[in-house]
Amino acid sequence: MSTATTFGIAGVQMEVCAFDSNLERMAGYLRHIRSRFPWVRMVLFSELAALGPKHDKAEPLPGPTEDRLCGLARETGLWLIPGSLFESVAGPDGTVVYNTTPVINPLGEVVTRFRKLFPFRPYERDVAGGTGFCVFDVPGAGRFGVSICYDMWFPETTRTLVAMGAEVILHPTMTDTIDRDVELCIARASAVTNQVYFFDVNGVGDGGVGRSIIVDPSGYVLHQADSGAQIMPIEVDFARLRHEREHGLRSNLGQPLKSFRDRDCDFTVYRKDGTDFPYLHSLGALDKPQ
Repeated sequence: MSTATTFGIAGVQMEVCAFDSNLERMAGYLRHIRSRFPWVRMVLFSELAALGPKHDKAEPLPGPTEDRLCGLARETGLWLIPGSLFESVAGPDGTVVYNTTPVINPLGEVVTRFRKLFPFRPYERDVAGGTGFCVFDVPGAGRFGVSICYDMWFPETTRTLVAMGAEVILHPTMTDTIDRDVELCIARASAVTNQVYFFDVNGVGDGGVGRSIIVDPSGYVLHQADSGAQIMPIEVDFARLRHEREHGLRSNLGQPLKSFRDRDCDFTVYRKDGTDFPYLHSLGALDKPQ
């Protein structure tokens, strides 16, 4: 891994319209960031920022919207994580829709895609869950992991990404409900228990209630937004992160990653058959309350 120390990332808490394309608004932000913050190398938007939360806007990937986003990354020379798109996949039993984040490099190339693991069931209906984890390397910087919205409620998601080497979690979300305050706590806990930078970027308008949060590997809040549109440029310090993972967070205190690695216990709760935990099967079906 490179010994480079810092890397600029800008989260964009943007107003999202559910009924029209938001691509031109995203383009304006990218050009503005490129001009005003030349040290920023990566931009992260909120979940479903480009086309909004409408299933009927699902497209195959690659597709026209992703192509446009690739063009914007190439034009501005920025790494672009454009939130996510509803991806349509034709299958033998009909079309399947995923909530998918493309990762686009400064050459305008899609280097990987991530499908949301945990759709917000039972409310996020007719969206399939992905099965793969996503990490990618930025040459000369470090390793990044991607998760989306409800994924953060399951600590196994972040733990797995960090075990795969992720040093920064890029987490677009679209939270428009009254539990946003809980997610702020989850983001902070996820960062410190995994010794990782956590960028949790929400939208506003039809895209959420805002209150994005960026947390460092010691659990310190680097920035918490209000409920309006906002650009959040932050410099990640990889040297500090690597030092803390080796020596302990907050001036040589806990080393949770190494403690997890060297644990004596085995977590049988993760076996999907669930035979050791019949209580979980007593909770009933995952249905929307009536």
